[in-house]
Amino acid sequence: MEKSKVYFIKEITPENIVKIYDLLGKKLEGKVAVKLHSGEQGNKNFIRPEMVQKIVEHVNGTVVECNTAYEGARNSTQKHKKLLEEHGWTKYFDVDLLDAGGPDMVLPIPNGKIIKENYVGKNLKKYDSMLVLSHFKGHAMGGYGGALKQLSIGCGSSDGKTWIHTAGKVKHQEELWGNVPEQDKFLEAMADAASSIMEYFKDKIVFINIMKNISIDCDCDGDAEPPCVRDIGILASTDPVAIDQACIDLVKNSGDEGIDHFFERVNSRHGTHTIDAAAELGIGNKEYELINVD
Repeated sequence: MEKSKVYFIKEITPENIVKIYDLLGKKLEGKVAVKLHSGEQGNKNFIRPEMVQKIVEHVNGTVVECNTAYEGARNSTQKHKKLLEEHGWTKYFDVDLLDAGGPDMVLPIPNGKIIKENYVGKNLKKYDSMLVLSHFKGHAMGGYGGALKQLSIGCGSSDGKTWIHTAGKVKHQEELWGNVPEQDKFLEAMADAASSIMEYFKDKIVFINIMKNISIDCDCDGDAEPPCVRDIGILASTDPVAIDQACIDLVKNSGDEGIDHFFERVNSRHGTHTIDAAAELGIGNKEYELINVD
């Protein structure tokens, strides 16, 4: 298989996010969903609206998010809308909570290893293409968070998130913590769910990962640890597997003193197994060419 192209710019600026998107040579058409993480209440590491304003405007996109499956300020539409306003998202953008009203849209996963269907907000059907704009960091359950997590957990409805986290056992958030599966099954369910979004948008989807404020904790953690690895840069690709693998490799090769702490989180959760599982499903390639851009 030919290596996937991953573009890389070291300096993290709003202008460079637009620049790296344009370098892909793939203009997103129609009504564009921009999937990003709105940040849990109290989190200090999430990427702020001001950083992504230019790219959202450049693609004429609508910011899309989904409600969570854990207690916090984003597990209901009413609370999530309030936090979106507090974090400044609605000041700059139209924001669509995809699962603000049911019923969910069900995406089939006939080749899924763990789950055979994915539950996403019904509003996803309003969009013709998607920009997956991810903040690369660690994650308490998945080991790390990047493009594949945004495709899977990120795009899942509240019920869909529970379905993935429990490897297809239950869909109701109040039953989540009583049905936590073997770790690798959860990670493989994430890969399955990611594959359904890839199949839905086909070639009308691109990925940008921002390697800034790299903590061992996700933006879903209201009390996340401060960053442990220095800012690295911006990556863009049409391949979610390649872009996440490139981010892992860039941290590994950064020489930063926080590497061991970061990879203790990743490795203790088998985090890169999601990348392996997604590659096995054929939605991307672990072999990539990193193209450095000035």
